[in-house]
Amino acid sequence: MSNPQLPPIFDHTPKAIVSDFLFAEFPVNTFLENIAINAIGTLFVTSYEDGIIYEISPTGQQREFARVDGKTAGIAFDKEGNLLVSGATSQGVSAVFRVAQSGVETLVTIADAIFLNGMTHLMDDRYLIADSYLGAIWEFNATQKSAKVWLEHDLLDRRSLENPIPAVNGLKIFQGILYASNTQYQHLVRIPISSDGNPGTPEIFVQNANIDDFAFDVQGNLYGTTHIYNSVVRIASDGTITTIAAVEQGMTGSTALAFGRTEGDRTSIYVTTNGGMSLPPKTGVQPAKVVRLEVGVEGLAVTP
Repeated sequence: MSNPQLPPIFDHTPKAIVSDFLFAEFPVNTFLENIAINAIGTLFVTSYEDGIIYEISPTGQQREFARVDGKTAGIAFDKEGNLLVSGATSQGVSAVFRVAQSGVETLVTIADAIFLNGMTHLMDDRYLIADSYLGAIWEFNATQKSAKVWLEHDLLDRRSLENPIPAVNGLKIFQGILYASNTQYQHLVRIPISSDGNPGTPEIFVQNANIDDFAFDVQGNLYGTTHIYNSVVRIASDGTITTIAAVEQGMTGSTALAFGRTEGDRTSIYVTTNGGMSLPPKTGVQPAKVVRLEVGVEGLAVTP
């Protein structure tokens, strides 16, 4: 049954529930925000509010890998295998951090940014970062340690400045097109990318889909977390939406997901949750989780 506080956009969505496995669990009120997985199957998960990056081994053993003095949101790998993390300093200034075994380094602060969120590799040492409250996408250059607005557009912006739900949120590239979720407007946007990495004209791909973060498989299916709708959906290339996991599979407060990368794990997606912190269920906020779902199709590689 849908939450009466929310528009019933998924009430009649077909279901094809996949198998699930609880991979890791964290204390109640842990806001797991985003996830990246390396080539040997180690998961790195950002915990937004306390600035922690957790490391989870392929067998599910977890530890604190690093801690940023501030907040952590988006996460991606650089060419050396270090982590690039978008977030904010303890003073609330938007920033991009490099996180390595040797420690944490602030690569750049962006005074004009408001809420840095999802991140994806563009080309070379260039990365794209969603700014969920500015209605823009920043381009970050890891070599130059610089940032500039890549695209600012109405389709990336907020419907209401008073609404705390993010606008542009998750970012991923498939076949030369950047896909961006606008969670507040509940639509997915497609943005062509030129050969030199500049944006074309955005257009709406799917409407009435509350998507936070997402990932593609090799066939072009998009798998998205619905956050306050407590599910994961699959969106085919023609825009058809199917629910593949819900509350019963541990999706309460689903925030992000990524495909496994080892030989026996490439058809699995790992989903992070916050246990419903953003819209608590009647039973109260649950422990945060990382849940593995088996989808049967290999994921698209997204490393630099």
